Amino acid sequence: MQGGSTLEKVPLGKDGGRQALERARDALGSIILDKDAQIALALACLLARGHLLIEDLPGLGKTTLAQALARVLGLSYRRIQFTSDLLPADIVGVSVFKKDAGEFEFQPGPIFAQLVLADEVNRATPKAQSALLEAMEEAQVSVDGNTRALPKPFFVVATQNPADQIGTFPLPESQLDRFLMRLALGYPNAENERELITGDDRRTMLESTEPAMTPDMLLELQAATSKVHMSDHLVDYIQALVRQTRESPDIEIGLSPRGAQALAAAAKAHAFVERHSGVFPDDVQAVFGAIAGHRLKPAGNTNFRSPTEMCQHVLDSVAIP
Repeated sequence: MQGGSTLEKVPLGKDGGRQALERARDALGSIILDKDAQIALALACLLARGHLLIEDLPGLGKTTLAQALARVLGLSYRRIQFTSDLLPADIVGVSVFKKDAGEFEFQPGPIFAQLVLADEVNRATPKAQSALLEAMEEAQVSVDGNTRALPKPFFVVATQNPADQIGTFPLPESQLDRFLMRLALGYPNAENERELITGDDRRTMLESTEPAMTPDMLLELQAATSKVHMSDHLVDYIQALVRQTRESPDIEIGLSPRGAQALAAAAKAHAFVERHSGVFPDDVQAVFGAIAGHRLKPAGNTNFRSPTEMCQHVLDSVAIP
């Protein structure tokens, strides 16, 4: 990491929630091999009460990560397979007339779960994609004039294939902004790929994995995460990074105030996951790419084409406190 700072770690002690978080992280690491950084970011995203977008090629473990998160965190789980013929009612639910009772009865859709996997979200039409907006922003849905609250905690973990794949409908900027983080898993190294080939099937491992915590415990961890200390110097650093995204000639659209809030919340959550005594520059740097990569729009004449290059350029341009 940049900065070269020595990070102080807070011992787990007798705090059951922190120990449960470590168990959850270990369990995820035994299923999703050699992706500790991505696992830490995924946990930080959920602790910061955010939604997660996983973008990568098919077959790299996107769906498995979402299923594993639900399993080890003890959350109710539903999967929605996004296809071109999916309708909003297939997601949020529909009111059905009951002849015997003489009235309509609401049949909840799969959105009514604590962790919802929106699988291949960019294969559905924009009309179906938009059904997630209210749920992700306000943890509720409106059907037939009635507003219905979603379970707590509530997360959407969406997967999508790269935009250049056949049959995809790119998510609009307004919906991308609803995702706190965007991650990519990438290919495994040779050793771990060999273990995937010769070892136990990941689905079998998931079935035998016991939850490491309860939903109530996760809510308590979220509350604790929001109280992680962030010094004024770190706030200055975050503001400098955000300002750089707005003033750089290589970036056409920089981070919004909501993006700045997301960066601060994610940095606190990452510090909590890594057991730091407060937020360090390393925490901000660790989450910056996942926060900013899907929010920045490169200028037409820039040499930085990939989100990773763009975010690294911003980090390199701002002095570390």
